[in-house]
Amino acid sequence: MIYKQRNIVKKLEEMIKTRPLIYLNGGRQVGKSTLCHNLQVKVNHITFDSPIVLASAKSEPETFVKSLPDDVLNVIDEVQSAPEIFYYLKMQIDKNRLEGNTKQKFLLTGSANIMALPKLSEPLVGRMSVLTLYPFSVNEYLETEILLTDKMFNDDFVIRKYDNYDILEIIKSATYPEIALDKTIDRVNWFDGYLTTILNRDIKSLSDLKNSDYMVALLSMLAMRVGGLLNNTEIAKEIGIDYRTYEKMFTFAINSFMVFNVKPWAKPNKLNKRFVKSPKLYFSDCNFLSYIMKRSLDELFKNDKIAFGHLFENFIAAELIKYTKWNNIELSYFRTQQGKEADFILENSNGDIVGIEVKSSIDIDKKYISGLLELKEITGDKFKKGIVIYTGQDIVPLADKIWAVPVCYFWM
Repeated sequence: MIYKQRNIVKKLEEMIKTRPLIYLNGGRQVGKSTLCHNLQVKVNHITFDSPIVLASAKSEPETFVKSLPDDVLNVIDEVQSAPEIFYYLKMQIDKNRLEGNTKQKFLLTGSANIMALPKLSEPLVGRMSVLTLYPFSVNEYLETEILLTDKMFNDDFVIRKYDNYDILEIIKSATYPEIALDKTIDRVNWFDGYLTTILNRDIKSLSDLKNSDYMVALLSMLAMRVGGLLNNTEIAKEIGIDYRTYEKMFTFAINSFMVFNVKPWAKPNKLNKRFVKSPKLYFSDCNFLSYIMKRSLDELFKNDKIAFGHLFENFIAAELIKYTKWNNIELSYFRTQQGKEADFILENSNGDIVGIEVKSSIDIDKKYISGLLELKEITGDKFKKGIVIYTGQDIVPLADKIWAVPVCYFWM
């Protein structure tokens, strides 16, 4: 498979120089192993997808860890399958520190959010750094080397017109590497296999759910609520399960990186006060979302502008999460009790803010900026700019510090 450089590689290579252990998590098939194979360091690559290797690690974890070479980066794939080794990794790291051995490093990868699995993460607290890899961003697929969040904060907008572009092809390309790079793959069949693997394998290691019979129903319910505030009690009732089971299923969907939450924005210096309390939910990949909806992107775009609008908002959310998770930028959304809202807020380590509203239309009306104006009023000098992302071609000002910006701006 063609290798495309991932945005987090530079951050990962910096961590490898200074940290004894890094955990690279992310959903299945996002390219973790491929990324590790292409690092510019000497690597000893091990995978627990191999039954014989996994059996060795589980039955003799101490011997397994002690037998790893001490002068290379030891990459261990799908490490959540053998939690038995974590205590001995801790012991080995502590031993290396005492002996002054800085050459032996560990890079663990897994299809689980390790911070949500205390039995795995607790032994390595203080010794482990965590990075998350998502499916291709648009800029990774197009190899533009543009960092979206940097561009949003640092660029000074000017009026200009962009060439026409195909938004559907762009969304189709911002997905899992295998299907992004091979256009001949039947995507419905691919996602059938992808979901089956998650439900048959990962659900056993990431939760204590007895079965996964209701997981597809849950994902379907979540797909209908993308970008909205969730009424968890209502969803559990509609599926026909008790709330405790629902919580386990929802947690599994989060921890396996099928979906993610965007928290509400908290006003600084107000005891972390949030205008609303509930997070909004999005799918990590729009192509997976359309698969769960049992509708093609082309059909949604042509026949259902409302549903496509929700999917387009999900596309922007997924693009933003791919940068903010490792770039010291907080992603949230803004909504007051009076109903003023902006779809997303980016906040950097200095407290500077960029507000974002998302519209799938090719035209923009000034009525779309009321939430951004409210955010600007509340945040004052910290408000750097407001952006209405849309599917047109022109960058134009809508108000002081607020611009209409075509989505193509972020990769062109």
